[in-house]
Amino acid sequence: MRGPGRSFLRTRVGLLSVLLFCNTFGLGGFNPLLPEIARTQGMANWQIGLLASAFGFARMAAAMPTGAFVGRRLGTALAAAPLVLISGLLLLVSGGPFWVLVAGRLLLGVAHTLAMVGGLSAILIDERGRNASVRLNVFEFAGMLGILGGLGTVALIPAAWGWKLSLLIGSAPVVIPLLLTRAMRRAFPSAPIFERVVAPAERSITARQRPGSKSVIALMFGVGIIFALGWSGVSQFVVPIRGARDFGLSRTGISWLLAAAQSLDLLVLLPVGRLADRVGRGLVLGMVAVILGFGAIGVGLGSFVWFAFGCICLGLALAGWMLPLGVIREHTPLARLAWTTGVYRVGVDGASFLGPFICGFLGPLGESVFLTAIGATGLALGARLLWRPTR
Repeated sequence: MRGPGRSFLRTRVGLLSVLLFCNTFGLGGFNPLLPEIARTQGMANWQIGLLASAFGFARMAAAMPTGAFVGRRLGTALAAAPLVLISGLLLLVSGGPFWVLVAGRLLLGVAHTLAMVGGLSAILIDERGRNASVRLNVFEFAGMLGILGGLGTVALIPAAWGWKLSLLIGSAPVVIPLLLTRAMRRAFPSAPIFERVVAPAERSITARQRPGSKSVIALMFGVGIIFALGWSGVSQFVVPIRGARDFGLSRTGISWLLAAAQSLDLLVLLPVGRLADRVGRGLVLGMVAVILGFGAIGVGLGSFVWFAFGCICLGLALAGWMLPLGVIREHTPLARLAWTTGVYRVGVDGASFLGPFICGFLGPLGESVFLTAIGATGLALGARLLWRPTR
């Protein structure tokens, strides 16, 4: 490869983007296969919800330890991510007892946390200039592109091949980061990351918080949690299970519906980042929170038209997924950034666990009420951010 593409891959953001792109293929491939996994394994509704939500639970449990770990061993955390992911994938496709499948999903969640918290911490600490939101969204773009690749791959694999082989093929790009281990370790050495980017004379400055920082950070936590509850509940449970149960969608139909949402996210992700850098992250975040609110309500209302409309709105809202972290970065001392990122991921990943779990526990009627409540909360938070934007 020559030219700008090769130069990008040599950058820190380029390496992180390749890692996330390859690791998220399997994440995208799992959701359309969930009805088939449930059918072949003879799972009850609560077991389906637990299997789907185990990924988010592991991310929640691992977020704070990972945040502390990447502050001193960033390169090790990033290099370990694909190894942990492969271990979880092998457990999952073993087709063993239910709790073996859950253990596989838990390891997949830990792997994703290593990549996400490590990658976000590295990008946030290097955040300088007017293109900060763009760099965050480039990283998110790579993850969304990987999910879309997994969805498309699974949709093209014949159903006769079974879910195990389909998931293995859909997750195959995870071997690529193994070839980049040495480059990753060179780009991200093991010294504490805040020491590498902040001179000693500057640490007294970076140790101070801006006035009102605690309330702004709390608001960003709330927005991130609502985003995670809405999208995880819809993408990991409602679309695969309700789509097959109520609307007769096959794995191909489920894949294309989710892919439509992800594709819209990809189309607007980088423009949203540029817009946030120009007019302010808080204002843009308020707009996407309102869109998320309408999307969650649309999915919760019932008819297929509203169902599809809600999925599209949620895909559009995902373009603002990284904006809360950019705001948090502006209100957090640099020495505490990796830890704060880990705490933020606890809230977001805890919500990612609870979304599909609550939907599976409540059943068809309860999931509609739950999503409608998420939508109303999203509208309220969006109105607050539009009324008094924060940067």
